[in-house]
Amino acid sequence: MSPTLTLNTDGWISPARHCPSPHCDDRPEKEVSLLVVHCISLPPGRFGGPHIDQLFLGTLNPDEDPYFAGIHQLRVSAHCLIRRNGELVQYVPFSKRAWHAGQSCFEGRERCNDFSIGIELEGTDTGEYTAAQYRQLTSVSRLLLATYPAITPERVVGHSDIAPGRKTDPGTGFDWTFIERLQG
Repeated sequence: MSPTLTLNTDGWISPARHCPSPHCDDRPEKEVSLLVVHCISLPPGRFGGPHIDQLFLGTLNPDEDPYFAGIHQLRVSAHCLIRRNGELVQYVPFSKRAWHAGQSCFEGRERCNDFSIGIELEGTDTGEYTAAQYRQLTSVSRLLLATYPAITPERVVGHSDIAPGRKTDPGTGFDWTFIERLQG
């Protein structure tokens, strides 16, 4: 059984590995009302290693992999990452705006970073995710829904939902029935 997650007043979750990212800023609006599920692997299709941390911390070395030459300069982050083994890593406190959604729109509102929380799953948009990831995602999501009442199960979406045509994650292998567990 996983330990119970808690959230401190600064917006950091525990237990989690904290890696504060410089790629965040103050939210222009205080109400958080959307949870966005993403996926990432670096290099694409490879799991483990330090590269996701390095991307979100702005320290990715472009010489370590040819793919990194095109992305090392990006200033992106997510609030959290859930690794394949269920490890939870937090880069940005939930009270801040992480730079995860890019150009996006939900229910006619643009700039989803302003009012959303972004959670990355280590994976690909064509693969499946692990049971450990779903357990951790369910735990984190339950905590967020309890903390931010404007986030409801209907307001848990994929990156593909808020940036259609531009993004496809979390992909076809993602099991959206995990949302049913949020209400239990």
